[in-house]
Amino acid sequence: MNKYNVIKRPLVTEKSSLLKETSNTYVFEVDKKADKILIKKSVEELFKVKVKSVRTLIQRGKLKRYGKDVGRTKAWKKAIVSLAEGKIEIFEGV
Repeated sequence: MNKYNVIKRPLVTEKSSLLKETSNTYVFEVDKKADKILIKKSVEELFKVKVKSVRTLIQRGKLKRYGKDVGRTKAWKKAIVSLAEGKIEIFEGV
């Protein structure tokens, strides 16, 4: 798996914006097969920053109803990345 396929998209929510401002922490949706070491290397290489720590979790899919049928949305993996130094510029314009 190459570094461009590990990080799928940044998550911009109210909570992630608060984390970014207070503790220099960013939140990403990542590939389900990626581990913490691979996520750390990809963030450091792609954004030219120094990563302090990576926390991951599997976000379970939500139950959705379609009439009388019940389904589930897709599960995905979230990574919470704390930076030691530097900032990620893609979040500054949002």
